[in-house]
Order: sequence, then C-alpha cells, then structure tokens
Amino acid sequence: MKALLSLAVLFCVVFGADPALPTINLSLNSPQNAEQLVNSLNVLLILTALALAPSLIFMMTSFLRLVIVFSFLRQAMGTQQVPPSTVLISLAMVLTFFIMEPVGKQSYDEGIKPYIAEQIGYEDMLDKSLKPFKEFMVKNTREKDLALFFRIRNLQNPANIEDIPLSIAMSAFMISELKTSFEIAFLLYLPFLVIDMVVSSVLMAMGMMMLPPVMISLPFKLLIFVLVDGWNLLIGNLVKSFQKIIMIMYLIYILNFVQK
Repeated sequence: MKALLSLAVLFCVVFGADPALPTINLSLNSPQNAEQLVNSLNVLLILTALALAPSLIFMMTSFLRLVIVFSFLRQAMGTQQVPPSTVLISLAMVLTFFIMEPVGKQSYDEGIKPYIAEQIGYEDMLDKSLKPFKEFMVKNTREKDLALFFRIRNLQNPANIEDIPLSIAMSAFMISELKTSFEIAFLLYLPFLVIDMVVSSVLMAMGMMMLPPVMISLPFKLLIFVLVDGWNLLIGNLVKSFQKIIMIMYLIYILNFVQK
C-alpha cells in the first residue's frame, strides 16, 4: 500500500507548483485575483496528473516486462483468449506491487513521510521520493540505451545516477524493458514451437492434411506446461530478475538509515 501511496502522491506533486493542495471549487466564476487563478490551474494540473497516473506504472515499474511476457506466453501456447487479458493484466499488477514494494517503502520513508511531518520542503520531498524509482530504473537499464538518449540531447555522460535526468531514465528504461521482455518471449516460444513442428510432421506423415495441427498440439502444450509447473517457474524467474537489484537497493537504504 505504501508503494501505491507513494506513486499517487508523487503524481500529485510533480505537476503542482504549490505543495499545499488548493481547495476544489466547481463553480464557473472567474478568478478574482492571481492567487485564485494559480490555485485553479493547480487543481487542473493535479486532475490531469491523476488521469495520467496509470502511465506511471508502465514507465517506472516492472509492469511493462511482466505484461508483455504474459501476452507472448498466451500466444505461444495458442490458447487465443485464455487466460483473458483482464486476468493477465491483474496478475501483472499484483506482481508489480509485490516487486516494487521495497522501492515504494523507501520512497515513502525518505520523501513523503518527512514531508508530511513538515521536516523537509517540497523540493526536497520530490527529489528524495523520486530517487528510489530512478535508481531502480537505471539499474535495470542497459548503458547502451542510456547513451542513446544522451547522444540525442548532446549531453555528456553522467558521473552518477543523480546526474541522469528523469526523462532520460524513463525513456531508456522502457526500451530496455522491451528488449528484455522480447528475449524472454523468444525462450518461451522455443519449446512450444518444437511441439508444433513435431505434431505437424506426424500429421503429414499420416496423411491427415486437413486436420489443423493446433487442435492436436494444444493439449500437449497444456500438459507439458502443467507438468513442469510453468506458472511457478515463469513468475519465480521474472520476480528474481528484479529482486536481486531491489534487495541491493534495500540493503543500501538500511545501511544509510543505521548510519544516521
């Protein structure tokens, strides 16, 4: 829940100039002074940010890799619309909250919690809250993808993570996640492709040209996937691919907290 709260609060404050949330007034009266106009614009920006909040899940978390791999798995098995897209997206969302929980907790403890307690200012809260997510993205991003966007903007190579702009980190992270998910999908396709080829060869040798190979291969695919406990293996390895980096970040956070 802290991860979800951190994401929601971050989106509210990123696009707002004033750290204090203005009162929402649904009247259509024109503003009487500049302060009312600024407050109205802040409300509009916050509502826009909340509307764009689902995109944050794609851009800054593990959701992108998970949902693409699950979609490729369904296509490789040839089950058409089973499991439904709603189920796959829900599963990806649950796993995303599970994977990102340490990052969200670190963001909440370092940025949002002190800000609520009025210990730090608005700008410090924003920087400290975004830092764990930026570290997560950069550590899951290939250097080649980061270098691409630095070359596009004609910027020098950064000395540390703090020197990487958030927009570059998000863009490079999405490209890296697409490449990684496609690599995983290729490995998923191979065993199912072998089954399709074997079934097609057997049917051709038997002279059963009119029988669709999918009707015969699908039960074998399901049987093999169940026998090897495919969901357990797939989800376990997907979570572990993120968990190593998250555990390192969490240990660094605990060490810094103990030193303070």
